[in-house]
Amino acid sequence: MTPKNIHLVITSGEPAGIGPEVSFWGALAFLKRVPHVNITILGDRSLFEEYQTELDIDPAMASRLQIKQIPLLASNVFGQLNLHNAPYVLSLLDHAIDGCLSRTYDAMITAPLQKSVINEFGIQFTGHTEYLAEKMQVKRVVMMLSGKDCTVTNLQEDFRVALVTTHLPLREVPDAITYEAVLETIQIVHQALKDQFGIKHPRLKVTGLNPHAGEEGHLGMEEIEIIQPAINQAKDLAIDVTGPYPADTLFDLSRLSEVDAFIAMYHDQGLAPFKLACFGQGVNVTLGLPIIRTSVDHGTALTLAGKRKAEISSMVSAIELAFELAQHGTSNA
Repeated sequence: MTPKNIHLVITSGEPAGIGPEVSFWGALAFLKRVPHVNITILGDRSLFEEYQTELDIDPAMASRLQIKQIPLLASNVFGQLNLHNAPYVLSLLDHAIDGCLSRTYDAMITAPLQKSVINEFGIQFTGHTEYLAEKMQVKRVVMMLSGKDCTVTNLQEDFRVALVTTHLPLREVPDAITYEAVLETIQIVHQALKDQFGIKHPRLKVTGLNPHAGEEGHLGMEEIEIIQPAINQAKDLAIDVTGPYPADTLFDLSRLSEVDAFIAMYHDQGLAPFKLACFGQGVNVTLGLPIIRTSVDHGTALTLAGKRKAEISSMVSAIELAFELAQHGTSNA
């Protein structure tokens, strides 16, 4: 039975980008086909004024889709970044975090923000994933991209890719690949797939760091000294995980039915193949948090902002997955 009163919250992201647009139209599209859910969008109401007529003609829909006023701190023009709105963007996240922790909301969905603006304003910011972990005082979280029914021909299985490291310069990645990082990532992905995705016996495959997974140590020792021992320890903990595999041959889309999630060592190693298959329909999920958080798989698209040309499919997918995970959490509560 579908649980009632699922309440989702969307942070509308960078106000100069497509975040407000995809938040509103994505939420409306989802609500029109899915009952038993309410959605609150966080953001300045001025960003949504031109869409209001859609709700005025459907009072029932207006009761299920609310805009919670969080005021801008400076003027806003679509397509033109304003540094002084950087704290506003973070305040959206803070409101959503507080609401999810207090159980006002069952899950949060984040629209894209512009990292450069936040950093140029003077606030050190690496990304949503790291910000959420710090705010909720979680030692390690895992960024995972999830896609289903993606654009590649015959790709109907779930395609999930999790990362050991996230937003790091490439030269810093090897130092961040530690035994603890690999093992904890495997454990978090395994547990999240069981608890949130309802997969009883998750099957995981792990990449190596180096070309050809190190070529027996001739192209690097990380696989032998770090990654393989972490995988072996995870196996001792009764986790179904194999590897390390060469990354250039691991992502075989014709055999997705044999794996529930891939674990890659760094950002582009895992997300390049994922976005080739699922760009525009993928969902970013943060694993290891005490709340459910999903996000779109694209950026702010400043050149499209304010033109009603933004594609909403990734936002709809992010809302749909948040709803599914919230349902599962409610059924196990």
